[in-house]
Parts: sequence; structure tokens; C-alpha cells
Amino acid sequence: MATEKTIVLVTGGRYLTSDSSSLTFQANGGIGFEIVAQLMAKGSYHVLLGSRSSEKGDAAVKDLQSQNLPGSVELLILDVTNDDTIERAAAQVEKDHGKLDILVNNAGIAATTPPLREQMRNAFDTNATGPAVVTNAFGPLLQKSTASPKILNLSCGVGSITSRLDPSRPGYKLQEVQYRASKAALHMVTACQWVEYGPGIKVFAFDPGFTISNIGPHHIAKHGAKPASEAVKPLIDIIQGQRDDEAGKFLHKSGIYPW
Repeated sequence: MATEKTIVLVTGGRYLTSDSSSLTFQANGGIGFEIVAQLMAKGSYHVLLGSRSSEKGDAAVKDLQSQNLPGSVELLILDVTNDDTIERAAAQVEKDHGKLDILVNNAGIAATTPPLREQMRNAFDTNATGPAVVTNAFGPLLQKSTASPKILNLSCGVGSITSRLDPSRPGYKLQEVQYRASKAALHMVTACQWVEYGPGIKVFAFDPGFTISNIGPHHIAKHGAKPASEAVKPLIDIIQGQRDDEAGKFLHKSGIYPW
């Protein structure tokens, strides 16, 4: 039955289960978990939950299955910074499903622990290099899809170079060069993927907005961060084809950011 559904891979090493009050795994998990849940709620998706931790991934899968959603989910061990796990995951998906319809590159880190060289290296490895390598590995499976295949790279408005030079933009005073630069690099990765795979495979960068997570100390509700359930809804619209005419661009919930 699973192979009759649209096959979606959502990457992300850490997932926050719905009954947890801890922010420990929310940086990727809050959004990643919510993407999976909302897709399962549609009933027509089989979601591969990519996690570098089998223990935390299993907990997330059991949580999702306990909600009796009409869609289905399975755990796929995948660390976007580890080529061996990426290659094994791609081989497993090819063996079990023969294709991939949607790839959501969701994994991301802020990498705030000094020194700067380590911050830069770690941020780029997860935020830019990881999505490039994962997409390269799963690209042949996406090309086998007949269900309007898509690549979605989760990004952030602070990665816009144009916006960085505009003092009127929110977050202008935020430094975090490692995070900004790695997300700007992800935008070039997105552009290159669009040139390589489009228009047969629709490619997008998407900013879910200021969302509750542990990616930084200010990502909490009292500072205006919105819940993941709200942030994910526009991304589901993209997956369902409602913004196909904006492929190859950097999207937010209601428009397009400049690169």
C-alpha cells in the first residue's frame, strides 16, 4: 500500500515528539515532525522520516503512528553530514520503493559554539553541503517519479544577501555570519539544482518564518516565534503543487524573497 502513495523524504537528525515539553530536539524536530504529521493527515503520503538517531527516530515514528493519521510513516536512518548513511539510505529507498517523489531538505543548525572556523565548517556542512549531497544521492530516484517531483530546501530570510544590506529589514542587527553565509550558500545550491533538474523536478527554497525551536535562545513564543504547526502549512501547499509557478525561487508564506 505504501508504494501507491506519494513518497516523501523529510531529512533532519532530531525530532520533537508531540508529548514533549523539552526544546532539546526542536531545532529540526519541531518543523520536521510537523511536516511529517501534516502530510500523514492528508492520507495520500508515505513519509520517510530521516533521522541520524534510531532511538529518537523510533520515538517520533511511534508518536506519529499513535495519532491514527490516515497516511503512513517509516524511519530512515540518515545523517546529512555522513556520506555512508546517505548512500545506504538512497539504496534502501530504491530497494523498497523504486523512486522518490518529494525531497524535503529540512536539517539545519545555527552552529553558535566558537571558534568561528568551527562555526563556519559545521554550519556549511549541515545547511549547504548536506542538502547538496543528499539531493545528489536521491536525484536519480526523483527522476523516476511520475508524481510531479519536487525538492524543497528549508532556508531562512537572514540568508538573503539583498536583505542583509537593507537596514530596514527585520534581523538586520543579527550577526551570526556562519548561519547567514551557510543559508546564502544553500540558495546557490537551490539555483544549481533548479538548473540541473528543472523543469521536470520543481525546486524551491522556503523560509518557514520565525518558529519556536532551539536553533537560538530567542526562538520562543514570548519573542514572537510561531508554532511549527502554523509555519508548516505554506510548505504543505508547495508540496501539493499550489505554487509550482514559483519554482526556482526563494519563497516565504505569502511571497518571494530576493536572493
